[in-house]
Amino acid sequence: MNVLWYNKAQGGVAEWSNALVLKTRVSQGTVSSNLTPSAMTKIMIFGTFDMIHKGHEDLFKQARALDAEPFLIVSVARDSVVARHKGKVSRRNERERLEAIENHKDVDKAVFGDEDNYMTHIKYERPDIIALGYDQSGEYVEHLEADLKAAGLATKVVRLKPYEPETFKTSKLQS
Repeated sequence: MNVLWYNKAQGGVAEWSNALVLKTRVSQGTVSSNLTPSAMTKIMIFGTFDMIHKGHEDLFKQARALDAEPFLIVSVARDSVVARHKGKVSRRNERERLEAIENHKDVDKAVFGDEDNYMTHIKYERPDIIALGYDQSGEYVEHLEADLKAAGLATKVVRLKPYEPETFKTSKLQS
């Protein structure tokens, strides 16, 4: 399995391929095989991020506020998943959306989500907290806590608050 990821401490996008352990040092301490500083709380959020608006900015800030030492991992939906779940393609392709997220000042690491089994990249990242947006729903959200438990993860799931949803929602801003 190959995983594309972004890590600000490493300085860009790279590809991981069946690596067992990657030892390196960053200013925050030693990083584990999934390139997250071990002393920080890994918080993971998910989305399409076709455009980054004030609602997303607030989502990032709320997620980071969940812990004093946050390491924010943002999972960007693959093009095939966006088309399958939303019934249409996004305006920007997955690479453009990943690059926009990885360059955001509040994001520590950007990764592509899975195309088929949404748990694969979650098991790899091993987040301490998964923060769901106020409007995220569907089968994966309904089964998330059970799937985390089945995977042996003690990940806490929290729901974040909306930020002016009548104004800052991508589908409304693109209209």
